[in-house]
This record gives sequence, structure tokens and C-alpha cells, in this order.
Amino acid sequence: MTLATVSRFPTPHDEPVWDLLEYSSLLDDDERDRLDAARAVFERVVRPVVAEHWENATFPHEILPELGRAGLVGIAARGGSHLLQGLVHAELCRVDVSVDTFLGVHSELFTSAIRRLGSAEQKARWMPRLETLARTGAFALTEPDHGSDISRGLGTTATRVAGGWELTGEKRWIGNATFADGTIVWARDTDTDTIRGFIVERGMPGFEAEAIERKTALRIVQNAHIRLDRVRVPDEDRLPGADGFSSVNALLTDSRVWVAWQTVGVQLAAYDLALAYALECEQFGRPIAGFQLVQQNLVRMLENATSTLGILVRLAQLQDAGRIRPEHAALAKASGSARMRETVAMGRAIFGGNGISTDYGIARVFADAEAVFSYEGSHEINTLVVGRAITGISAF
Repeated sequence: MTLATVSRFPTPHDEPVWDLLEYSSLLDDDERDRLDAARAVFERVVRPVVAEHWENATFPHEILPELGRAGLVGIAARGGSHLLQGLVHAELCRVDVSVDTFLGVHSELFTSAIRRLGSAEQKARWMPRLETLARTGAFALTEPDHGSDISRGLGTTATRVAGGWELTGEKRWIGNATFADGTIVWARDTDTDTIRGFIVERGMPGFEAEAIERKTALRIVQNAHIRLDRVRVPDEDRLPGADGFSSVNALLTDSRVWVAWQTVGVQLAAYDLALAYALECEQFGRPIAGFQLVQQNLVRMLENATSTLGILVRLAQLQDAGRIRPEHAALAKASGSARMRETVAMGRAIFGGNGISTDYGIARVFADAEAVFSYEGSHEINTLVVGRAITGISAF
């Protein structure tokens, strides 16, 4: 039995049967309609193409126009609730977390940085086409030798020159950067030691983005190793609101919440696949969904996803109230990642030997979960952020 023979996948018209505590009922009627519409687009446009693109480590550029028309970029910033925004990310992750990673980098990092930190001219030049995905963005912070310690160890430099700045350094694991129209590069001002942000447009002399190959997770995401060799950036492409690492950290807090929503969606993807398989696959003359240990695993998977969802619903309320703090986001990411790892392992086990074949969607979900576990702050660093908040003592 291959993925094509499994008949009980949720459809765009099904109720979200995973939402046993009815969290989606907290949306108003208009936002529930928007969520249903987004779910329909993901099922119709994204699901049919992701398996092949994951196998080939290619990006489905052909889906961007329709995703752009769906109004997925900057939902909360454009008047929607943070709960709607989070549930949209979770629903996209139920279909494919790589595509949601593209969207999150573009929307929650690049576009959000220009919206919050950009000049009026930068917003006018970039925002209309970013919001429709007519232009795409990347966010270059992590470096080859600096990830968790990037706030102290950032090595890329920005030196003032006539009419602008000269950027030199390297960045690594930068999603979307092989094809993005613009990349926000974070660099240390050599005069003041201040961290600043710059919009670097594709094709600028000295800017090279080389695809990172042979990945075993998030294969659709086009991560790049970036080299900046004295890249000249005009002063009008410096983000005027970016003045120190606190500017970056404010963006990372919200993006960490987005990735915590991904842990919900990944768990639901594993649950969808495992439930459908358990209902179809027969052993000892009946569907394996009728055996106690399989039901126990399915219930535990749903428990994990529902617990993670509950934390994220509360964080959405705090975001709407303007009361989100870094330790809130870190708690959600650390907790959600741990629950996600257990959930996808249980889902893969339900498939038995078929669970390691890419003919079955669970292998892709299982592999992609490992990347989500580590990015936007590793599980360990997020745990220590919460530890610092509750003890008053930094352990890193």
C-alpha cells in the first residue's frame, strides 16, 4: 500500500477533527472562513506537488502566485488575529512544513523586518509586492561559526564608505536565499560595534548564495551558504530602525512563536497520516486501528498536539495584547519541539517498515521534524532562556 491508496486523509471540506477542545471556535466567523479558505488552497495547490519536490530537493515556484492571492503574508500585521495567523501556519505544516518554512522566513522575518524597521521609502518599494509574493525575501543572521551565540559572536562586518556601506563576511543555513529578491543581512558596524540590518538585492556584485545540498530534512527549503565579498550597499538600503541586537531579538521572539506553531502542524501531519494508515492497513484480519496499542499511540499523539496547541493559543492572546516576552516564545518552542519528536516517532512506528519509505508521507514528516527541533533556537538554548527567566541566572 502506498500513499496514493490511503483514502481517509482530511479534505478541505472536513471539520478539523483533531481540534477536540475546539480552539478554532475562538476565531470569529470571518476568520474561520479565512482559515477554511487557506486550508482549501493548501490541499489543492500544495499537497499534490510537495512529495516530488521533496524527493528532488527543489522548490515549487509554480505555487507562489496562488499562495500570494490567498493573503498569507503578515496576517496579524494586516488586521487579523495572531490566532488566525498561527492556525494558518499549522494548517500549512499539516500539508508540508518546508513550504511553511519558506512562508515564515518571507513573512515573519524579512517582511516583518521591513514593516517594523524599514524607512517609509523601503516600505513603499517593497511591501506591496512582498504581500502578494511577487517578490520574496530571506533573513541572513546565522553564520558558519555562530548560531546560538550570534548576539555576541556575529562576525560579518559593515564598514561605512562613500554613499553607503561595504559588507564582508559569511552566513549559513539561510532559507530562501538562493532565489530571494532581497536578503536582510545583519552585520556589525566596524565604527560603533552596533548590529545593523541591510537589504541586499539579488545579483549585487560580491554577493554569492550557494545552495546547501545533501540535506536529510526540509529538502524543499533552499538553504544557502552566503559569501559577502565587499558588497556595496547604498545607505538607503540600511534599515534605519535596526540599532543593536535588541532589534533582531524582537523579530526572533515572534518568529520563534511561528516555529512553535510549526510543531503543532507537524504533529497534526503525523497524526493525520498515522490515523489514515491505521484505518486502512489490516493485520490479523482487521484494521490495525482496532488494536489497543495502536489506539494508545494515536491518542498520545493527539494529546501531545492538543497540549502544544493550548500553549500556542495562549501565546496568540498575549501577542494580540502586546505582552509577549522572549521566555514565552522559548517555552512554546522547547515544549512543542519535545512533544513533536515523540509524536512523529509514534506515527512512524504505526507504519512499521513502511514508515521509512518515502512512498509514505510519514517518512518526510519524521525527517523534517528534526530540522524544526533545532532551528529558530535549539531545544537546549530555548530551555535555558526559560531557565534564566525563572531563576534570574543565565546558564549560557
